[in-house]
Amino acid sequence: LHLFTHSLLFFRMQSFSTTFLTSKELESENLQNKNHKILLLQEQTTTRSNIDAMFEAYISNLRRQLDGLGNEKMKLEGELKNMQGLVEDFKNKYEDEINKRGSVENEFVLLKKDVDAAYMNKVELEAKVDALQDEINFLRAVYEAELRELQSQIKDTSVIVEMDNSRNLDMDSIVAEVRAQYEDIANRSRAEAESWYKQKFEEMQSSAGQYGEDLRSTKAEIADLNRMIARLQNEIDAVKGQRANLEAQIAEAEERGELAVKDAKLRIKDLEEALQRAKQDMARQVREYQELMNVKLALDIEIATYRKLLEGEESRLSSGGASATIHVQQTTGGLSSGFSGSGSGFGYGGGFSSSSGYGSGSGYGGGSGYGGSSISKTSVTSVSSKRY
Repeated sequence: LHLFTHSLLFFRMQSFSTTFLTSKELESENLQNKNHKILLLQEQTTTRSNIDAMFEAYISNLRRQLDGLGNEKMKLEGELKNMQGLVEDFKNKYEDEINKRGSVENEFVLLKKDVDAAYMNKVELEAKVDALQDEINFLRAVYEAELRELQSQIKDTSVIVEMDNSRNLDMDSIVAEVRAQYEDIANRSRAEAESWYKQKFEEMQSSAGQYGEDLRSTKAEIADLNRMIARLQNEIDAVKGQRANLEAQIAEAEERGELAVKDAKLRIKDLEEALQRAKQDMARQVREYQELMNVKLALDIEIATYRKLLEGEESRLSSGGASATIHVQQTTGGLSSGFSGSGSGFGYGGGFSSSSGYGSGSGYGGGSGYGGSSISKTSVTSVSSKRY
């Protein structure tokens, strides 16, 4: 009965060992798969490093483009200031020309008034000359009529005058002398009037010619000023067009820079989110790997324990020993992780006592640089066997 019991126990132990060996093979395959995943994650880490380098290069390129746009903006602003200065100069010149034109037009109006006044004076003087000429003709006619009447009276009258000095009065000579005096006075008056009016007329003609020359020169200056104003207006319009184009280019460059910065920020955000997700996936897979390592280590410990148990049982059965008590204490635990640093440790110990005596122990320790949780496991296995 005792032999049958030990045989049954042996077969049960062998079946249990076979089951655990099968589980160990499955866990080994899972462990290989996890190792493969870890290698893939390491390759992804390298790829992320390459992505970080590409990302930094892209950011540097965008910064260079932004600096170039800033320099171009400063250059365009300088050109815009120069153009604004030119526009201001042309505007001042245009205003000066407008003021000159106004002053010239005022002078033209004054000269025109003077010419009109001179022409009116000329007309009045001509009217006065005609009136004086008519008056002279009238006085001449009156004088001739009076002279004829006086001559007729003298012819019809015979006067005898006796004087003490015995002189005869010659009326014909007296009349002739008076007539000559009147004619001389009339001729002198007419000559003086004609010379005076002629002089005035020549002066008015000279003034009118001078005013006409001034008027022609003023008209020529006004025409030149109008042409200059038109040319300056065209230049001002061209400069305004250039200014509008420069302002449009500056606005377009600013818009392009803002869009590039926004695009870069969005890409940075996407890459940071992808990096964070990759880190989280890596941490999760590392935790799974550590858990699998814990399970594998526990299975290895249990398999070694049962192997030692079977070997001890076989040796006891072969030697016919009395009783054996096996105490197995298994401790697994100590998994902690963090992105800044981590550490883990495993350990187990086993003991076997029989008539011959046996003892064993092993330990395992490792570390990881990823964050996660902490796991600890402690199990105690006690197997007792007695011989009846």
